[in-house]
Amino acid sequence: MSQEIFIEIEAHQVNHSGERICGDVFLKKRIKEDKRFIAVLSDGMGHGVKANMLATLTATMAMNFTIEHRHPERIAETIMNTLPVCSERQLSYATFSIIDIEFNGKVHILEYDNPHCILIRNKKHLPLNWQKIVMSSEKHKGKKLRYCSFYHKKEDRILFMSDGITQSGLGSDRYPFGWGDKNVQNYVENTLESQPGISAAKLAEKVVVKAVQNDRYKSKDDTSCASVYFRNPRKLLIITGPPMDPKSDKSLGEMVKNYPGKKVLAGGTTTDIISRELDIKVQDSFDFVDKELPPISYMKGIDLVTEGILTLNKVNKLLKMNLRLPELGKGPADEMMKLILKSDSIDFIVGTRINEAHQDPNVPVDLDIRRTAVNRIARILEEKYLKETSIKYI
Repeated sequence: MSQEIFIEIEAHQVNHSGERICGDVFLKKRIKEDKRFIAVLSDGMGHGVKANMLATLTATMAMNFTIEHRHPERIAETIMNTLPVCSERQLSYATFSIIDIEFNGKVHILEYDNPHCILIRNKKHLPLNWQKIVMSSEKHKGKKLRYCSFYHKKEDRILFMSDGITQSGLGSDRYPFGWGDKNVQNYVENTLESQPGISAAKLAEKVVVKAVQNDRYKSKDDTSCASVYFRNPRKLLIITGPPMDPKSDKSLGEMVKNYPGKKVLAGGTTTDIISRELDIKVQDSFDFVDKELPPISYMKGIDLVTEGILTLNKVNKLLKMNLRLPELGKGPADEMMKLILKSDSIDFIVGTRINEAHQDPNVPVDLDIRRTAVNRIARILEEKYLKETSIKYI
């Protein structure tokens, strides 16, 4: 992926009114070795558990076959042959949209029976050059897929959705034939005009909320919107642990001073080194917001100053819980988590000098050394949150 462009991919979903499970399924994955992002949205027939099963099977197959570079018609053929038949309608049916983004800038989109994807460039809808793929096998002869490819540009947006969006409001005075593709496009354009820097997650949420409003706040279908945003990366630096060689303290201070993004210091010794090298005083706090962790400290020019290993291990636990920003508290680990979630590219600098405090036999056995704690966080950030990470040992 280009260092100048970050690919943000998020989705928002609301279940069919009265259902506890969504019949639409969204998946996303970074294929690091292939330098690709793949996102899939599938809409299973009907709603509830049956729809979810159809959509889950479809989305999973679509993801796996796309990873393997299968031909679009072959992907569709295999999916349709594999889906179980609905006992009520004697049909095996689920729609899908597949977005395959190469880090070199090329985007491939394959759709089957979902509403058209929307490409927004310079805040305006840009029509895509769709090709029709007509299936030729005897079982599915005549069924049509849509395919297109193009090169994305910075600030482009791609939105793809289930028909719960475009058919919202169906039968109402305002939208007797549903909200429709054109109205969705206009809504997205107007939103970007007033909020040009809105995140992918927030834009998808706004589209879904508007669709639910169209249905008078009782969704008549599972309602999903996924959003892709190509933009400048928001960078975060997390430093923990002193350098192996004290002579490297000065260069560590320069790294912090010149870093083009948010900055976090995790560890007392680390904080003392940066304070000394940059001649910035540390202001301690005695506000124990999180009883499990020492309180936050403050330094001018540094966005967060915390304890080291305990805080990093707590961050790892919070990441596994998949919490959203509004669900986080105000403790040190929560504050670090907030900075991570608001960032795209997280750079770790890990000092390799042994900290004598962690050789104490009274310290819990599961207290990992810095290297292990950071590796765990970086792995979950890449696999689960699709963040870019780098780790530098000094």
